[in-house]
Amino acid sequence: MTAQREKRSWRDPSKYLRHIHVEEGCVDLPVTREILERAQLPWSVVPERQAPDGLDGDCAANLSHGKQHLLLCRNRGQFFKPCPGTKEYRCCKYEVLSTGMNCPMDCAYCILQAYMNTPWITHYVNTGDLLAELDRVLDADPSRLHRIGTGEFTDSLALDRITGLSRILVEYFAGKPNAVLELKTKSAVVGNLASLAHRGRTVVAWSLNSPAVVRREELRSATLVERLEAAAQCAAWGYRLAFHFDPIIDYPGWQDGYRETIRLLFARVPAASIAWISLGALRYLPHLKEIGVERFPGSSIYFQEFVDGLDGKSRYYRKRRVGLYQYIYRQLMQCADPRTCIYFCMESSEVWQEVMGFDPEAEGGIAAMLDRTVFD
Repeated sequence: MTAQREKRSWRDPSKYLRHIHVEEGCVDLPVTREILERAQLPWSVVPERQAPDGLDGDCAANLSHGKQHLLLCRNRGQFFKPCPGTKEYRCCKYEVLSTGMNCPMDCAYCILQAYMNTPWITHYVNTGDLLAELDRVLDADPSRLHRIGTGEFTDSLALDRITGLSRILVEYFAGKPNAVLELKTKSAVVGNLASLAHRGRTVVAWSLNSPAVVRREELRSATLVERLEAAAQCAAWGYRLAFHFDPIIDYPGWQDGYRETIRLLFARVPAASIAWISLGALRYLPHLKEIGVERFPGSSIYFQEFVDGLDGKSRYYRKRRVGLYQYIYRQLMQCADPRTCIYFCMESSEVWQEVMGFDPEAEGGIAAMLDRTVFD
C-alpha cells in the first residue's frame, strides 16, 4: 500500500472519479454544464430522487465503488445549519454550509461511513439557492458574527478542480463583513483560490496527522508535504490558515510522528498566517467499528481501549487523551505565534484545565476566542 501511494500522488483526489450522474431536472443548469465540461467524464441522466444505476443496496458495502461516482442534484433542504455539537463537551459554535455529501478520499476513521445512507458522492448544483439562503441568514442580523465551514459532510476542496465552488464562495464571503468561511481539506487542490480578492474573509484549513497515520489510514489523500506546500501557497496569496489535528490517534511511536508533523508544519508555513489550530482525539459512533474493521482489515485503530463518552461516542479514556494532548500541545506552543488560537474540539472543561490550564468559559467561550482571531 505504501509503495503504491508513493508512486501516485493523490493531491487531487477527484481523479478517482469515473462517472457523473445528473439528476434530470439539473441537466440544463449552468453550474451542471460547467462541471461536465471541466470533468470530461462519462455522464448519464438519473430520474428525479432516484439512485444512480448499480449503486443501490447496502451503503457501507458499496462505498469503495460508490466513491468513483458523482451525483449532481438539487439540495431540497437547508444548506445552512449549526454544527451538530453536544452539550456535554465544549463546542466552538461553528456553523455548517452543506454543499454535498461524501468525498473520493477514504479514511479508516471517517464518521460518514456510519452516518450516510448512500455510497456515492453528491454535489449540489442549485448554487443560487445556497447563496440566497446565506443572504437571509447573514443579512438578518449584521451584528452577529458567523464562522462557517463546508467540511462537515464532505471535503471542502477535494472536487474543486471540477466544481469550481471555492471561487463562488470566496468571492461571496469577501462581501460579508460579519462572516468568515473555512475551507477544510485533506487535498492539495488550491488552484482556484489564486488571484481572488478574498479580503480576509476566507480561512483555508487542513486536517493534519502524523506521517504514519496519513499513509496508513487516509487513503487517496494528499501527502503531508503536499498539504503543507498548498498551505504555504495560500499564505503567499494572503489567506489566513488553520490546521486540525483531528483525530489524534494513539499508536506505537506516536510521539515521534506528531513531533515530525509539527516540525514540518512550522518549517514550511509562516506561523503568523495561522489563525487557529484544533486538537481532537479519535472518537466514533459505536457502530462505526464494525464498518471500519470490515472495510479496512489492515487498520488497527479500533483495537484499543475505549470508553463510552458522554456524547455516546467511543473515546480513549480521559487519562490517555490528556497524555496525548499534553505532549502535542507543548510541541505546538514552542512554535506557534502568540496570536494563534489553539483549542480542543469537543472536550470537557476538565481536560481543558488539565492540558491548557484554563477553562475556555473564562475567556468568553471557544467561539469568542476564535472570533477574536479573525474579526478583531
